[in-house]
Amino acid sequence: MKHIRNFCIIAHIDHGKSTLADRLLEYTGTVTDKDLQAQVLDDMELERERGITIKSHAIQMDYKQDNELYKLNLIDTPGHVDFSYEVSRSIAACEGALLIVDATQGIQAQTISNLYLAIENDLEIIPVLNKMDMETAMPEEVKDQIVELLGGKREDIIEASGKTGMGIEDILSRIIKDIPAPEGNPEAPLQAMIFDSVYNSYRGIIAYFKIFNGTIRKGDHVKFFNTEKDYYADEIGVLKLKQRAEKELKAGDVGYIISGIKEAKEVKVGDTLTQFDNPCEAEIEGFEEVKPMLFAGIYPIDTEDYEDLRYAVEKLQLNDASLTFEPESSLALGFGFRCGFLGLLHMEIIQERLDREFNMNVITTVPNVSYIVKTRKGETIEVHNPSGLPDPGIIEEILEPFIDAQIITDTTYYGQVMNLCLEKRGVLKNEHYLSSNRAELSYDLPLAEIVFDFYDKLKSISKGYASFDYQLSDFRKAKLVKMDILVNGERVDALSSLIHEDNAYKLGRKMTDKLSELIPRHQFHIPIQAAIGSKIIARSTIKAVRKDVTAKCYGGDITRKRKLLEKQKKGKKKMKQIGNVQIPQNAFMAVLKLD
Repeated sequence: MKHIRNFCIIAHIDHGKSTLADRLLEYTGTVTDKDLQAQVLDDMELERERGITIKSHAIQMDYKQDNELYKLNLIDTPGHVDFSYEVSRSIAACEGALLIVDATQGIQAQTISNLYLAIENDLEIIPVLNKMDMETAMPEEVKDQIVELLGGKREDIIEASGKTGMGIEDILSRIIKDIPAPEGNPEAPLQAMIFDSVYNSYRGIIAYFKIFNGTIRKGDHVKFFNTEKDYYADEIGVLKLKQRAEKELKAGDVGYIISGIKEAKEVKVGDTLTQFDNPCEAEIEGFEEVKPMLFAGIYPIDTEDYEDLRYAVEKLQLNDASLTFEPESSLALGFGFRCGFLGLLHMEIIQERLDREFNMNVITTVPNVSYIVKTRKGETIEVHNPSGLPDPGIIEEILEPFIDAQIITDTTYYGQVMNLCLEKRGVLKNEHYLSSNRAELSYDLPLAEIVFDFYDKLKSISKGYASFDYQLSDFRKAKLVKMDILVNGERVDALSSLIHEDNAYKLGRKMTDKLSELIPRHQFHIPIQAAIGSKIIARSTIKAVRKDVTAKCYGGDITRKRKLLEKQKKGKKKMKQIGNVQIPQNAFMAVLKLD
């Protein structure tokens, strides 16, 4: 065990984690020239295309130092705030972490958030200054920020470059010197934590685990602590570039188990794996159910594809434990699913994966958060979409989720960032200067206000410099109203939304204007209205497409023209009574991108 080191790489998005991981794999000879490509561990096409890590990836490296052979288990983690659940699971399986900071950008919000996660788990932190080969690198300034955040000595910060391979040897020797070997007793009953799972269409679910105590052998009868399901270990092994089967794994090892599990619900990430006959006494601490932050309806464009969509969403859930879904139906869109996501990027990624991996073209409804409704009868109801809201007469109060948000910004954009947060009903809790020109702002914000376009607006007003991170704090009382959109007098439930009373008129006006641009003209006038209960708060009208019936009247008496127009008017009126309005798919999408 003293030759095992388990560590993860944590950083803000786009600070060069995956590139640095490539150099470590190359230097230790884990990846040969023929397998070498950029972002070796990002095996999803979408990850490579967008240059982001979506899933955590584990791999084992062998490294020789002072004639001793060390086993280094590396876990590369995502940097985006939407995937912080993945990071927390990976951190629980490690004893140390490489904290990567971009020398050109300095410390950002997600760096601090992930660092606190690591410190809470008592991990040994090794600070690394990446992208030192860039002309715009500011090593002295960023080192000051790291020392202020972490303490320690300036000379302990490793200067490195994932692109050129500078500093890789220093990183490896520091991992061996500073990160403690795992503790545990190989003779005790088996106690292993599941930190990830992937789905293989031939072999079922493959669970990745780290052994805290005990030993696991091929063919052992094992059980999961939380789900209480038991299986036989058909194959166990370690995670090299390809999986490598082993006869046994002991305390401190990171590996995988294949036991023919077909149901995603049976493997909970964070669960404890133990022997069936000789179980451990307690589960490993830190297990928590993932809570979706954002809900949206996903519907097939063609209603006949409903079963295909169900199959696609189930398969995606096997790969992504944080996706939740339940069936629902809509008058406008037919049958579909109400899905729970961790954030807007997560929702976008799922949509993209449905399209690429399963060829499913879907409509996504306006995303919203979950609210708690207290009724006059003393009941408490959780509402995930506006149509689930009970009758306004029986509602005592509505509680909405609030978040603790940390924003790190250049002081140049300080005022604009504060204005944006005020617009979104934010309350400033704390401000802290990280350096002379960088400030960290802490805000209380309603989650519903940030799910639409907050992140995009923050990036545009700060020219990409500001970074943002959040955690759910609590539920608070709010003045919320349900706003319906009526097209030609018919309610379109997919466009209904729950919003704050103060923003209702403004949003209603914008939505009716936008829809009047996007819905094609028909043979009759189409009124588009925004309503709260029976009160109309905004209206736009789409003019009818008219045939020029007076074209044949050149010259002559005006009464002839009037007669023809009156006749046309009667026909239009009759048509309107039976007319159906076609709403194109981009109308649903455009509402998400309202400025």
